[in-house]
This record gives sequence, structure tokens and C-alpha cells, in this order.
Amino acid sequence: MGDLNIRVAGRAGRITFTRPQALNALNHQMALDLRAALEGWRDDPQVALVIIDAEGDRAFCAGGDIAAVYRAGRDGDHQVGRDFFRDEYRMNATIADYPKPVVAFMQGFVMGGGVGVGGHAGHRVVGDSTRIAMPESGIGLIPDVGGTWLLSRAPGRIGEYLALTAGRMGPGDAIHAGFADSYLPEAEWPALIGLLEQTGDATRIIGVTPPDAPLARRDLSAFGGADLAEIRAALEAQDDEDSLAALRRNSPLSMAAGLAMVRAARGDARMQDSLRREYRFTARATEQGDFLEGVRAQIIDKDRDPKWTADASEAHLRAMLAPLGDDELTLEERA
Repeated sequence: MGDLNIRVAGRAGRITFTRPQALNALNHQMALDLRAALEGWRDDPQVALVIIDAEGDRAFCAGGDIAAVYRAGRDGDHQVGRDFFRDEYRMNATIADYPKPVVAFMQGFVMGGGVGVGGHAGHRVVGDSTRIAMPESGIGLIPDVGGTWLLSRAPGRIGEYLALTAGRMGPGDAIHAGFADSYLPEAEWPALIGLLEQTGDATRIIGVTPPDAPLARRDLSAFGGADLAEIRAALEAQDDEDSLAALRRNSPLSMAAGLAMVRAARGDARMQDSLRREYRFTARATEQGDFLEGVRAQIIDKDRDPKWTADASEAHLRAMLAPLGDDELTLEERA
């Protein structure tokens, strides 16, 4: 478990991301190991709560380490991606349903796969450096790892705005949008972690007044449009060039899918329902979407100039979200 430091300290199970040189990006083995650790502590009387944190100042977890998925998909092997997303989502569901308190300390970049780890914890602590985002539309994917569930619960049209633009949230916005619970200056985190290890009592988490939340004041009514065309027209009427620039940058198919999925998730009873829908898209993403081109442009070649070619029609969107039959995502249901 070289990319995670998994141990028990006092009354706490401890999971620490230990690849700060890679911004603690989550790879397939890390997803498996993290879930295995949680399952191992589920009935352990010594472990009263679980703490998830990360080494380094720059990132809690800046996303999924998807280079292997890209290489396999480019070579025509789409199963590597399907396996990665399946096991990652099962880990996300395990965190969301865990019977003991899970406490996440999220500094720096918390994006994509990092939101899937920290965003579903029962106690989510942020600090001044925290920057949370779901940037998947910029790489030809959709807000996954239960991201559509979190976005669907954000106030007003914040969910649509974040899904389409990949906008970043500071600590105040993260708490306002429902992606975090408590703000505490990062210099105070070690003392709180020590207290949690000693007591095993998550009620000892007491934050202070969070910073400002600019999203709470921003007019996002344009993102209530029925579809991308209507949203663009409303943004043009408002002269919101920042948002329009993001919509011009990102994958049309990914944005259309993200918009539909955030709105569909508002009707979901559980986060697992959203995960299953997300998997229908991501299982097809390397073969039928813009994902390979997005990863090439943003991560591999880094030319930041993706050539989006995936069909963004309503018919293709329905096909990308159609049931997978025997390949549907299965999640362990616990009482």
C-alpha cells in the first residue's frame, strides 16, 4: 500500500494519501486499498472513527490517475477504464454508507476523484488553501464519483454552473454548496487529529466561521435554462463572458450529459442511484465519448487544445445513459 499510509492510531483508523508529487491522484490500486481498509475496520471495536488526510500542501487529491485508462483505451482496451471506474465507485459508496464517522481533512486541490473520497465523508473539514471542483467536462467525462449527487443538492443553480464550467470553490463556497461541513485554519488540523485519535469522538470537531461564499451572491439564473442552447443565450444576455468561455472550452457531449445527470440526480433517493447512472456514461466514455481526446489535450500532450468530435445529439446522449444490462454497476446494499 505504498501510495496510502493505512494504520490505526488510538481510537482512529488512519488513511493518508502519500503521493504528493502526483498531487495525491487516486489510482486503481489506491481505490481498492482504501475500500479494503474501511471494510477491515467496519467491525473493529478499537476503531471508533476513520480519518482521511493527505501529505503535502498542494492537494488532498487532485483527481483520478487516469493515464492507464487513457493508454488502454487508445489501444482499444476499454475494460481497463470500466474496471477502474467500477471499483472507484464502490469505494465511494462504502464511504457514503460507512457506519462509523469518517472525517476528511481536505487541503489544496480537491477535484474529481478527490471529491469522491472526501465529499462523501460524514465530517468534511476545509481550510484556507482548499479548492474544490468537478472539472470533468474539460476532459470529456462527466461529474462522476457521486459528483452528480452532490451537485444536485447544491442551492439554486450552483450544481449546473459547476458541472458545466468546472468552476472552483474556496472553503466558504464549498460549505455553502454542501461539499464541506467545517472550516478550520490548517495550522489547527494536527491538534484536532490528535484529539480525534485520542477520543474517537467526532463531536469534538468544532469549526470557526468560514470565509466569504461568493457563489451565494452570484446570479446563476441562466443555468436554469432547459438545455445548453438556452443557457448560452441567457449567459449572452447577461454578458457573462467568463461562463461562456468555459462552455466554449469544454466537451459539448460532456456538458449535455452533466446537465441532464445533475437534474436527474435531484430525484434520486440515494447517492448510489447517481453512481449507477454515472457508470453508464463512464463505462462507454473511452469508446464513444470525448474522454481520450480530453485526456490527451489536458494531461498527456498538455496542449490544452482538445478537438471535440463526440456526437452531442440528444439521441447519442440517451445512448450514453442507457442501461448496461449485465454490465450495470452493482453495489453492496447494507441495512
